[in-house]
Amino acid sequence: MSALFQGHLRGCVILVGLGAAGAWVGPAAAQNKVPPPSREAAQYSFAPIVKRSSPAVVNVFARGTVQVQSPFADDAFFKRFFGDRFGMPTERTQNSLGSGVIVSPDGMIVTNTHVVKLGSATEIRVVLADRREFDAKVLQQDEKSDLAVLKIEGDARLPFLAFENSDALEVGDMVLAIGNPFGVGQTVTQGIVSALARTEIAQSNAQVFIQTDAAINPGNSGGALVDMSGRLVGINTAIYSRSGGSHGIGFAIPSNLVKLVVESAMAGRKLERPWLGARLDAVTRDNAEALRLDRAAGAYVTRVYPGSPAAQAGLLQGDVILAVDGVEAADARTIMYRLTTRGIGNTAELDISRVGKRITAKVTLRAPPKAGKDDVRNLAGDHPLDGARVSNLLPAVADELGLDEESGAVVLSVRNGSTAANLGFKAGDIVVSIATKPVENVAELEGMLKQRQRMWRMAVKRGGRLLQLQVPG
Repeated sequence: MSALFQGHLRGCVILVGLGAAGAWVGPAAAQNKVPPPSREAAQYSFAPIVKRSSPAVVNVFARGTVQVQSPFADDAFFKRFFGDRFGMPTERTQNSLGSGVIVSPDGMIVTNTHVVKLGSATEIRVVLADRREFDAKVLQQDEKSDLAVLKIEGDARLPFLAFENSDALEVGDMVLAIGNPFGVGQTVTQGIVSALARTEIAQSNAQVFIQTDAAINPGNSGGALVDMSGRLVGINTAIYSRSGGSHGIGFAIPSNLVKLVVESAMAGRKLERPWLGARLDAVTRDNAEALRLDRAAGAYVTRVYPGSPAAQAGLLQGDVILAVDGVEAADARTIMYRLTTRGIGNTAELDISRVGKRITAKVTLRAPPKAGKDDVRNLAGDHPLDGARVSNLLPAVADELGLDEESGAVVLSVRNGSTAANLGFKAGDIVVSIATKPVENVAELEGMLKQRQRMWRMAVKRGGRLLQLQVPG
């Protein structure tokens, strides 16, 4: 099912040719209506493109079990009347329908993560356009980009789509969207590229979209966006809609990012995104003038971490990154997308505005530093975090958990049935303080937890919100 983004659009009325006296005014000159010059000129068709492309677009059926828990499970009032087993989690079968694209002759398929992520024991069935059916397994799920890579089980050689360079797309280019909307069967719709590098609807800092008016509906998720040569330029992912149906505003993940995820899956590793080592913020109308910019575009550098690629490239706090490799960047997400598709091990050229002057800097892209053995602790003892695995919040850890912070102590996982699990701690929780004392790293956290408390008072950051926890010692 496609991710639906609810738009709040005000209705508008367009008056065409309405004269002052209320009479319809005709065009200044009559249209010159002539028949096509030949039979061939009247028979333009997308059929040859569809014949080449559609066999590689598949239907993806997923079934999995998910745990459902009553919202009143922890309510003491209900437990008093219904017993301790009230609200215990129950399993429910959940089905999902989407589309996918075969991108290699041996059956490598790319689709959306939200199509196949249903919980435990997910079964995936792939149906080709010629009605052949195959079981498939998930090789990789990249939740940040909402991309998943599947592999058909079997040795059959299959039709596939080749990748096109999505950076070569221009607004106004014609495209076709192929998928299985509403489960009615394979469908093709036609439109143009409406916009590029859309980030306004992104759910993570790794998402950038191609916008198209080719009709995309629920069930199209994971399907193909192809150009007029029948090559893959994007994976259809989301729609902007008030009703759940297409209003001509659809979004696709660019093929250059899709290709990186697929290549990582083929190599048996997760996609590593480069570490810039700088905190970037939006350039707004309010601060554009202070930064001596003629418009609100680019990303404002608010912090540069010592020893990082940004520091080695000479970036300074207060710089504004305007473009990457000559391509203008509207915001921080666009910049990180450009660096990701440039690839670790390569060099990117940044166009920078520094106190109103235009300069360039070359940054060498490398993977973020990983956590060492001294950065991770398995906590145990008579305290609220018993059973939690915690780590220093290094760049690689922050990237994995989708966090913006780059310092502190963060929960990596929680052991089932432990004190931390029973108190509701989750992966991604950042322990900010204990008894009002700030927690800078895991060593400090472990030391604080060894000091017995009559009442544990902790501040925990989760999803940008600061939560206060009090637990008897």
